[in-house]
Amino acid sequence: MSAIQKCQTQYLMQIINANNEAQAHIYLEQILLFPIDTQDKIIDEISRLPQCNSNSVAAIIGRYSRGGLKE
Repeated sequence: MSAIQKCQTQYLMQIINANNEAQAHIYLEQILLFPIDTQDKIIDEISRLPQCNSNSVAAIIGRYSRGGLKE
């Protein structure tokens, strides 16, 4: 994981751990350019992690960055 990705995931984890969903949406939309429905899925997956760490968050974001999970 690059230094930029690590910084992004750590910041996103802090936002989610603070239960600031609105800020998480803004961050994902402005910095990572994800549409709102994808943001919801990312935030939900991160909030359900048994161990929330940078690698787990980066893996989730990475899946959606490459086309994500289609429903």
